[in-house]
Amino acid sequence: MKTIRLHLQKDISPALTSAVGIGFFVLATALGAYIRIPIPFTPVPITLQTFFVLLGGALLGAPRACTAQALYCMLGFFGIPLFTLGTAGFAYLCGPTGGYLIGFIMASVFLGRVFATAPLSAAKALLYMGIASAIILSFGSLHLAFVMHLNPAQAITAGFIPFIPGDIAKTVAAVGIYRFLTARKISF
Repeated sequence: MKTIRLHLQKDISPALTSAVGIGFFVLATALGAYIRIPIPFTPVPITLQTFFVLLGGALLGAPRACTAQALYCMLGFFGIPLFTLGTAGFAYLCGPTGGYLIGFIMASVFLGRVFATAPLSAAKALLYMGIASAIILSFGSLHLAFVMHLNPAQAITAGFIPFIPGDIAKTVAAVGIYRFLTARKISF
């Protein structure tokens, strides 16, 4: 009987750990939406969401990181006020910032795959998280151009360039936390 209980406990523990990790990053991304800095010339604010997308992608692996961001988007889509300013619904996803949410999912898959092999050096982690930030900003800018009828230069000016300094800071912070946790063999 003890052997069966130990075996079941081993099987449940990874599933529980996964659920907690996914839940944490859904909640963290939602809380990151509430920390916002509006920019006067664009409908897109600066938020802390991308920080949590980067960190979740690096720590959770592709399937769980993608699940966390897809779940975040789905919960908001179905009316739970998780998006910036406590908004939700299909209209938000079709609005100017909806492309960034799709970018969250794509970036988390990318990061989950490149970070899955082994702990990365700080330089490689910075590079890959920088690419993931560019993925988010690219999806966001493309969607912004479509929704607001902007030409490419206007979309890049309103949806990409203003976010580069903040994304650099968030990337450096995410790499620091990633390196701290992996050095101590803490995982989600």
